[in-house]
Amino acid sequence: MTEVHLVDGTYELFRSHFGQPPRIAPDGMHVSAVRGLIQTLLSMLRANKTTHIAVAFDSEVESFRNEIFPDYKDGSSTPEELKMQFLLAERAVSALGIVCWPMQEFEADDALGSAAAKYCRDPSIERVVICSPDKDLAQAVRGKKVVCLDRRRDRVLDEEGVKNKFGVAPKSIPDYLALMGDTSDGIPGIPKWGAKSSSTLLARYHYIEQIPSDYRLWDVTVRSAAALGLSLEEHRKDVALYKKLATLRLDVPIVETVLDLEWKGAHKVLFSQLCKETGMENLSTQPAKWIPEEI
Repeated sequence: MTEVHLVDGTYELFRSHFGQPPRIAPDGMHVSAVRGLIQTLLSMLRANKTTHIAVAFDSEVESFRNEIFPDYKDGSSTPEELKMQFLLAERAVSALGIVCWPMQEFEADDALGSAAAKYCRDPSIERVVICSPDKDLAQAVRGKKVVCLDRRRDRVLDEEGVKNKFGVAPKSIPDYLALMGDTSDGIPGIPKWGAKSSSTLLARYHYIEQIPSDYRLWDVTVRSAAALGLSLEEHRKDVALYKKLATLRLDVPIVETVLDLEWKGAHKVLFSQLCKETGMENLSTQPAKWIPEEI
């Protein structure tokens, strides 16, 4: 049985950029984020279970979410020296022989969610592993077939894990984020609602639309129920928009089959050239295997 690994390339770039010492290529370009990404992927590919893999990236171009909510994250807080590494990162992934999904209208999370939904239907797939700690992606979890992996903490979230962590099932994650907000994505949430109140109500009613308008009809106990009920009624339109922002799109056109995701090796010439250009010669011999016809 096969496992498919879907990597959040944007997260890996941010993590490496802020977590590694600065590195400058011979041409003066910052490359620490790309170096960290390459090291992460090489480490994964050395693991026996990583046989089928793809990486998704966000784009500097704003997604459809910015069109419906101008205050949605726009990348303005991303350092320029990190922004300029995205195209190089896509090139590095391709040179490693890994399927790369750079997004334009959609976001990387949408690609990962769409791919997970597609590949989990394949009976030959034992498990789809979404390699990201991003809480948005918890909504893509399905039983033990689709899980989220936080590689840094070595923590796997299956459906029970999502319930234990957030207090709600994966299907309720968009509602949870809409109510309490998600500062990393610029979703403000609605006043009075926090993690505890959101999870308590959603554990009972599952979706915002099913929470009774009259708080006196709620059959679970929460603090300040009257204030919560009033806030929800006053912000019904807002919270519906926030839920739309927090909901993964599952219609990203992922054309690759499971067979296309099989890692057959890195492109020796392309990868060696990239390593030389970026001053990472010590990584140029690290791939566990090369595409045979290119050796």
